[in-house]
Amino acid sequence: MKRALGVCYYPEHWPEAWWATDAARMREAGLTWVRIGEFAWSRLEPQPGQMEWGWLDRAFDTLEGEGLRVVLGTPTATPPRWMVERHPDMLPVGRDGRVRGFGSRRHYCFSHLGYRDESRRIARLLAERYGSRASAWQTDNEYACHDTVLSWSEAARKGFRDWLARRYQSTDAFNRAMGNVFWSMEVSDWSEVDPPGQGVTESNPALALAWRRYSSDMVAEFNRAQVEEIRKRSGAPILHNYMGRVTDFDHFAVGADLDAASWDSYPLGFLSDRIEGTEAHKARYLRQGDPDNQAFHHDLYRAVGRGRWWVMEQQPGPVNWAPWNPAPLPGMVRLWAWEAFAHGAEVVSWFRWRQAPFAQEQMHAGLLRPDSAPAPALAEVRRVADELEGFDEVEAAQAPVALVFDYESAWAWEVQPQGRDFSFWRLCFDAYRACRRAGLSVDVVPPDAADLSGYRLVLAPGLMRLSGALRAALARFDGLAVLGPRTGTKGEELAIAVPLGPDVEGLDAAVTLAESLPPGATIPLATGGFQKWFEHLEGSAAVLLATADGRPAVMGGRVRYLAGWPDDEGYDALLRGWCREAGVPTLDLPRDIRVRDAGPWRFAFNHGPEPVGWEGATLPPAGVTWRRA
Repeated sequence: MKRALGVCYYPEHWPEAWWATDAARMREAGLTWVRIGEFAWSRLEPQPGQMEWGWLDRAFDTLEGEGLRVVLGTPTATPPRWMVERHPDMLPVGRDGRVRGFGSRRHYCFSHLGYRDESRRIARLLAERYGSRASAWQTDNEYACHDTVLSWSEAARKGFRDWLARRYQSTDAFNRAMGNVFWSMEVSDWSEVDPPGQGVTESNPALALAWRRYSSDMVAEFNRAQVEEIRKRSGAPILHNYMGRVTDFDHFAVGADLDAASWDSYPLGFLSDRIEGTEAHKARYLRQGDPDNQAFHHDLYRAVGRGRWWVMEQQPGPVNWAPWNPAPLPGMVRLWAWEAFAHGAEVVSWFRWRQAPFAQEQMHAGLLRPDSAPAPALAEVRRVADELEGFDEVEAAQAPVALVFDYESAWAWEVQPQGRDFSFWRLCFDAYRACRRAGLSVDVVPPDAADLSGYRLVLAPGLMRLSGALRAALARFDGLAVLGPRTGTKGEELAIAVPLGPDVEGLDAAVTLAESLPPGATIPLATGGFQKWFEHLEGSAAVLLATADGRPAVMGGRVRYLAGWPDDEGYDALLRGWCREAGVPTLDLPRDIRVRDAGPWRFAFNHGPEPVGWEGATLPPAGVTWRRA
């Protein structure tokens, strides 16, 4: 598929007399995809059963008349007021027991079957009318946004009990699985089980993990209901736009029902709002975003989409929702687009066409200003469009390194972190960053990956448990695999694994004690050290690296176990050594340069605020270059 550019547009926000001019300007800017409709339920159905299709028909006519392809969103993220009157118990309920009401967006509980039926209905009606016209579909908008996966509503309480009854069959089996003998938590009827999180102190961790699994399943079922209706009536690809650094539900499970993944990329907002880092780090990358955050999500969502993925919303200027909202460094809008293409994106789409002068997002920049004059990003978009015209197809070839990512493990360590700052996401991100600093391209793979052939190095940090498929794949794998820390240390119900350790063929290494370390405390290695987390190991496996005081830090052979969370210096030294063993070439990159190999091409990106020398050339700030690898 030829790489393409797009934009998010809201015809219902603007006078209809503007639509034709907007569509023509989009085409002139080099855009070919336009997403519409994902928040428009009140205009599509102002009263129950009263459908107003005319305006959307004309919007399709106008956009298609300029040769633009439409992504049609289902409007279920913003149910209208009459929907809440019809289903007053559809509203989500917070942990504190307060109803989260109408007045913004995402005001529904995934467990509410009545609202699920309403969502199925509107998806069916849209697909019946536009199934042959929409070139792609987006279900809902940003599942999990605003902390909306977990809901303590009555619908969720009933649904959770039913889910537990199906999973465990009897309360006796449930009590055993949960370890409910502890603190006299045993129950004799499902009606005695409540969602965890509202008690006096810590809930049973096994029950808390079951609650996360149930809530994730509800997201997948909600999404599936819409996909089923669209699929019957349209052959166009169906996507959902995921978010950055969100692990509230299993994206692989939702993605299994979709044709491709997409995500909403806001580099400056994320740096301010979601990425840990020193003040110096955040100051240096204030107008560029973290050098590795976007790339990590590109690779993650390529895995969720089974090779097919888009950026559905790309930041064009200051956003409105972060603690601070700087403007991008000139050139970064172009860099972010090319970085996405280098990681295999089919489409990069900007949010939004024109900045809205009203309502909640009026401070969010667009490609046009509120007065319709070009915003700074528009010229960079046009430049990318021109560059794409003369560019060969970008291939997403298999990388030499695989990183295993597992949403269930993220839930497990949120439930039982054993250290205030332990984060599965951050643990994986630190491993990914080390790979990027070494000039490596990385594929993210799911936790049930059954085939690791073609990779030379596999990293699996922090997996709560190893799936049967992954364990079998590791047994067949002829490269180098590094597990840990905290991999395979728990069972399915979050109880300590016995026998201790990851139980992998050919790796006799047991985790006998785990300790978390406060900020500033480290356990030194020959180079760098362990931070945050350290595990005491024993067993017959070879000790390949010891701490400065002689305790095992890495044990094993072809499959090995890493006992701690390395700091940056430690990771750099460890990773380069593993790459030498595995026959994976590394690069000595300047501080701000990142590279990505894509088929025959090697792309280089300067994420820094100063010019940087690279292979005989000078890359300016926000500079992008590519050459034959």
